Amino acid sequence: MAKDPSDTNPRNWRKSVFVRQTAFVFLVLPLVIVANLAVWAALNQPYQAESWAGEIVGLSYSPFHDNREPTPDVRATASEIDKDMKVLSNTVQAIRTYSVAQGQDQIPDIAAKYGISVALGAWIGTNDEANLKQIDRAAELALRRNVVRVVVGNEALLRGDVTVDQMIRYLDIANKKIWKPVSTAEPWHVWLEHPELAKHVDYIAVHILPYWEGVPINKAVDYVFDRLDDLHKAFPNKQIVVTEVGWPSRGKVLPRVPYPGMPAAEKGGEATPSIVNQARFLRAFLNRAKDQDLTYYVIEAFDQPWKGADEGAAGSYWGIFNAEREPKFPMAGSISEQPGWRVWAAIAAGLSLVPAMLFILRQRHVRLAGIITFALLTQIAGSAVAWAGLSVAGLYFTWGGAIVWSFLFFAQGLLLIVLMAEAIEFVEVIWTRRGERHFEPFEPSHPTPEHKVSIHVPIHNEPPEMVRETLDALSRLNYENFEVLVLDNNTTDPEIWQPVWEHCQKLGPKFRFFHLENWPGFKAGALNFGLEKTAPDADIIAVIDSDYQVSPDWLKRMVPYFDKHDVGFVQAPQDYRDAHESMFKDMSYWEYAGFFHIGMVQRNNFNAVIQHGTMTLVRKEALKKVGAWAEWCICEDAELGIKLYRHGYDSVYVNHSFGKGLTPDTLAGYISQRFRWAYGAVQIVKHHWDALAPWSRKGGLTPAQRYYFLAGWLPWFADGLALMFTFAAIVLSAWALYNPASVVLPVAAFLIPTIGSFAFKFIRSLWLYAVRVRDCGFIESVGAGVAALALTHTVAKAMLNGMITTSKPFIRTPKCEDKPALAAAFIQVREEAVILALLWGLTTALYFNPHFADSHSRLWLAVLLVQSVPYASAVLFSFINVMPSLFRRTKNDEQKALVSAD
Repeated sequence: MAKDPSDTNPRNWRKSVFVRQTAFVFLVLPLVIVANLAVWAALNQPYQAESWAGEIVGLSYSPFHDNREPTPDVRATASEIDKDMKVLSNTVQAIRTYSVAQGQDQIPDIAAKYGISVALGAWIGTNDEANLKQIDRAAELALRRNVVRVVVGNEALLRGDVTVDQMIRYLDIANKKIWKPVSTAEPWHVWLEHPELAKHVDYIAVHILPYWEGVPINKAVDYVFDRLDDLHKAFPNKQIVVTEVGWPSRGKVLPRVPYPGMPAAEKGGEATPSIVNQARFLRAFLNRAKDQDLTYYVIEAFDQPWKGADEGAAGSYWGIFNAEREPKFPMAGSISEQPGWRVWAAIAAGLSLVPAMLFILRQRHVRLAGIITFALLTQIAGSAVAWAGLSVAGLYFTWGGAIVWSFLFFAQGLLLIVLMAEAIEFVEVIWTRRGERHFEPFEPSHPTPEHKVSIHVPIHNEPPEMVRETLDALSRLNYENFEVLVLDNNTTDPEIWQPVWEHCQKLGPKFRFFHLENWPGFKAGALNFGLEKTAPDADIIAVIDSDYQVSPDWLKRMVPYFDKHDVGFVQAPQDYRDAHESMFKDMSYWEYAGFFHIGMVQRNNFNAVIQHGTMTLVRKEALKKVGAWAEWCICEDAELGIKLYRHGYDSVYVNHSFGKGLTPDTLAGYISQRFRWAYGAVQIVKHHWDALAPWSRKGGLTPAQRYYFLAGWLPWFADGLALMFTFAAIVLSAWALYNPASVVLPVAAFLIPTIGSFAFKFIRSLWLYAVRVRDCGFIESVGAGVAALALTHTVAKAMLNGMITTSKPFIRTPKCEDKPALAAAFIQVREEAVILALLWGLTTALYFNPHFADSHSRLWLAVLLVQSVPYASAVLFSFINVMPSLFRRTKNDEQKALVSAD
């Protein structure tokens, strides 16, 4: 059968490929989603533990609802207590209270209605008069039939509110007034340290809370009964009542706390609060307590969110019911840490499916492997965010806490968008089917174009010898129809600009020199002056920087693209000839190369390249039509590219080097250049937002151009967010050191923006360099990464500055500077050095603080260390810059760089 000739049509070929690809992907995507859900299911396997059937002997009880703290002006109401007793009536035989103030004296009578016994508490604090009132009121309430015992004081000795002698006095007073059994409640070690207390009580009221001592959950119940054995040995003639025992469902992971004489078998480990661990502990304890006929009061009936301020993060989560009076877990059957995980997993999978589907429908040029990779990345990203959200589900927030967490998750969402944009670029670069807009230089044999080119060379305080070399290279162009306008912008020293003027006179009439004094508009102003002085018959404007030495065939091989009338500008990459001079310049060279050989090539596929102001050719008619160079913007070149696109002009990017300039001599110069680029990007986004906004239907940009301009600058905005995360981590770490018992470090909110983001970007960068940056080895790729990281703080400052200010002065990138002194190693990165010292100092302080010896805190240390990498890179890069003798390149490296420069 003869082949249909239409099959050779590229459009039909792409359509058939898309149909086959889409059909196959729709079979694969469900498998990706199923795999994701399987991972969720594996990580949320229910825990099987022994069950508990029957009533609990006792629960400790506080009647305060709605996050109200029992301050003197807050009272528990009878209706609230009644609702609580109704909930507890089928669960518990008795309750234990802590005070008879703030309405708590109503509890015995209301509990009696539901057949619940009461271990009545009288609060003992630092006020003697108030303490005696508590005892008197407790004596009155002890006459109630359902009051079975009285507890005078709760950890008053542990807190240091009273001395042992004072507590004995209160106990003696209570014993005279109360005929029910009387004791005071203290942790087990306080009883052992002060055995004299036992002579003044009817029973030992003891708190045994293995969580606070960092006992691992698998040893916790044994630990409780081991301590009971110690107490029985110390007080053989006293009944022992456990007035607090339990495990929190949330809070800080605690490392094991040693005590005198601790057996070696008990050392090590940590206590992890969780719903599963709370259920495991209680089920095992209740069954064992029943076997030993133990009297106990589990702490506690209901979560008390207000306790977090006094008792640390775990203080709010000791209840077997949450603050809404709902059970946290069943007493029989399997236990799940997050019973609602299926909903979160479904949301994560469903939301992740949306960008995957959009990618499939729009990116027809990407091969199947790339689409599947992107689908996997979206599922991972969506699940990571869902996991972070799930990790805070059920937490009790104050308004301040809610605002902080809302900001963290909002910022996390923005960073996720950035990572998705970078994932799209990664997939497109690695798995692009074919380059439909791939441009090569015209062959040298191609007829010389008739277009006249006016080459503009803006200079400002440039070394004359460097500019002369640039002009000499222009004089050797094998292109007849051109002129050169040297635009000296506000150079005040005649000894700098006059030698250039004299050299232009020597080179002949094609070279014209203009010295501008007190000229506004910075570089853009000078270029606009040059536009007015351009020869009338010139129809192409070329711009090169003062340090660029161009190839003779630059114009001959690039100008022919202007024969296509809709081409607005033709761009060649920036390149550099001094990479061989030092390791600093070598690293800078390869960092620049990544943008021109990866990002620009990819953007060219969608007619969305960033126009940069050297090695660029612009149609003069188009330049005038869009309003010339923008003097309000410090990145007038990139802004011009946007304007040309908005007016419907096409672009051409030829990834071939036709000119080589100089990299900055110092890190300070390198930093100032990147600040200008990043700040200018914010200016452009703000000015052209009507065209760049994703929802815009006006402004002349195609959807692809809108996307690639925003996606190209998003990583810089992400650096601004990362700086805010770094400051937040510093503040939280300092606060944790100041208040170690109360602060839970929010690892979940920082994992994606720090460790996850860093790992993805590291792998992505090395992979892209290996595929697209020619002659760049692994070591050079790592060096480029260090150079890029060293600029992170600068970019972040520029983006944040750009959001709140409207203009910054133009910052010239200095060339041929003297090498800086050693002191400049810290001076030129002083802010980065300070932040690095803070991050490393806090990491060290947390590492050696026993409160943060647990695995959760160690993960936070990893967050801090990863956050420090850009700042450490800046300091390292600065030392590489100022101490070249210590960072010598090898001979092979220098030979390789010289070959590259040629």
